[in-house]
Amino acid sequence: MAETAVVVARKVDSKIFVLRGQRVILDTDLAELYGVQVRHLNQQAKRNAKRFPPAFRFQLSAHELKILKSQNVISSEGHGGARYRPYAFTEHGAIMAATVLNSERAIEMSMFVVLAFVRMRRAIAGNRQILTKLAELEHRLKSHDADIQGLMDAIRELMSPEEPNRHRIGFEVPSDRGGKALNDRAMQLRKNR
Repeated sequence: MAETAVVVARKVDSKIFVLRGQRVILDTDLAELYGVQVRHLNQQAKRNAKRFPPAFRFQLSAHELKILKSQNVISSEGHGGARYRPYAFTEHGAIMAATVLNSERAIEMSMFVVLAFVRMRRAIAGNRQILTKLAELEHRLKSHDADIQGLMDAIRELMSPEEPNRHRIGFEVPSDRGGKALNDRAMQLRKNR
């Protein structure tokens, strides 16, 4: 029995996806899990409209339907697919559907549906924690990169040879200012002679 539960749980997990920022399951998949026809599921939801606010059940837009068809989540109209825009049930909508259908199979399968939504929620929370840790690590590495770059620059300075301090050997010509002063003094000495 445990193996059957694992198979069912995996099947349910594969039917849940994120749409409009919410985890949802399409009416066709939910009807299959609950063992009813899609029109019966939607009919019960319409009859009990007060139990299915937009937060529990909403119809896909034409754009969303096009995207889902391109991702092969929904078969095309020409290939036996739905001829209307399907409804998406949130976790609470799926539970509410089980209560309005009131069949043994729907009640039994609703537990698997709820557990699948819970597993998905935990997985997403785990991913958020991992992303937070990665961001912290990246921030640390950036500060370490600057420190390492400074260290590498200092090492390069130490490794480059210093230019020797060379003193010129021989007579240095005095600068223009000093040379002019010497010429003026020499002229004065000649006059005084």
